Amino acid sequence: MKIPFQNTEIAFRSKTTFELTQAYFLFKLVGSPLMVRLGSGVLNTLLKTPVPFEPLLRGSLFRHFCGGENAKDCSDLVRRLALYNVGTILDYSIEGAQKESVFDATEKELLSTLTLAAQSPSIPFSVFKITGLARFELLEKLHAKFPLTASENQEWERAQKRVRRIIEKASQLKVRVLIDAEESWIQAPLDCLVESLMKEFNKNEVIVYHTLQMYRVDRLTYLERLLQDSQSNKFQLGIKLVRGAYMEKERKRAKENGYASPIQPDKSATDQAYDAALKLMVENIDRVAIFAGTHNEESTQLLVDLILKTGLSSTNPRIYFSQLLGMSDNLTFNLAEKGFNAAKYVPYGPVRELTPYLIRRAQENSAISGQTLRELDLITKELKRRRSLKSAEGHSPAQ
Repeated sequence: MKIPFQNTEIAFRSKTTFELTQAYFLFKLVGSPLMVRLGSGVLNTLLKTPVPFEPLLRGSLFRHFCGGENAKDCSDLVRRLALYNVGTILDYSIEGAQKESVFDATEKELLSTLTLAAQSPSIPFSVFKITGLARFELLEKLHAKFPLTASENQEWERAQKRVRRIIEKASQLKVRVLIDAEESWIQAPLDCLVESLMKEFNKNEVIVYHTLQMYRVDRLTYLERLLQDSQSNKFQLGIKLVRGAYMEKERKRAKENGYASPIQPDKSATDQAYDAALKLMVENIDRVAIFAGTHNEESTQLLVDLILKTGLSSTNPRIYFSQLLGMSDNLTFNLAEKGFNAAKYVPYGPVRELTPYLIRRAQENSAISGQTLRELDLITKELKRRRSLKSAEGHSPAQ
């Protein structure tokens, strides 16, 4: 089955013509590397000041890529997506905090999203980043295996307890949880923590999903080890598979610190690793649940082909496709139209706190070859289709 990813009528039927026009101008803006560099620099500077820049973002990047400032703000979007059989994954995208009080508040918010997910079939997963619950510098020290002070050991214990309370509640409510990946230089302690949670909570069903960034040269080998470990220790794997979100930062840090870059040499190598991981997981579908987070049409079609070739149902709960809100609607909505499990990642939170996320989205669209052009081409095609349809209706004999 070939999914008609170029069907823009289905891709954009949840959007008004006004919303599509706004999206067109937004992608024109983020398609300029110069504008993105300048804008990112300005926003990073403003983040360090009390200047109220939020209204500017609220009506532009924030509106397009985020669901709202709180979970309640997202309720209309959840219903709107559900009309087209598209699920919503509420992502409280606060990260990089330093204070324990903020980490505790984030835990409380994440626990509330679990309750929302348990109450709504339109919210199939919950998600969080451990940097929303623990200090980045602490994780960096753990990764480097530097000795912790007594207070740092206590801090790490508190962070682990926050994570554990979230997973315990998720297990009680039967809500699947995606734990996002982070920068390579803090990932090792996170790998250990998530592995231990999978071993404990994924005995009979998949509750905990680990995230693998396949632009890292070591992740395919790591996946192979996880599969062996799951068989030896008799637990189920939950794997969210992505290409990666910190490529420029990773390469820059490796160069500045004089170590080999952990990132694949080029996009082709990343694509090959991603697709190889998909094949490996489908071959072991009895022991692994797959969450394919990708904006790549070829990889998406590959997973569709693997599902059908293996004789699995398109609605098999062990396989989900997902794209970020505001991007690749042609994948999400056309997959859902054909009966596959599809969902949108919907970040939410205060505008100022989500600004780092918005900067990454702008930089990603600017840096990824063809991403912005693809979005613009699809939007242009749909706007032309609507204008043509409106013109034809205007000249209909019945008018």
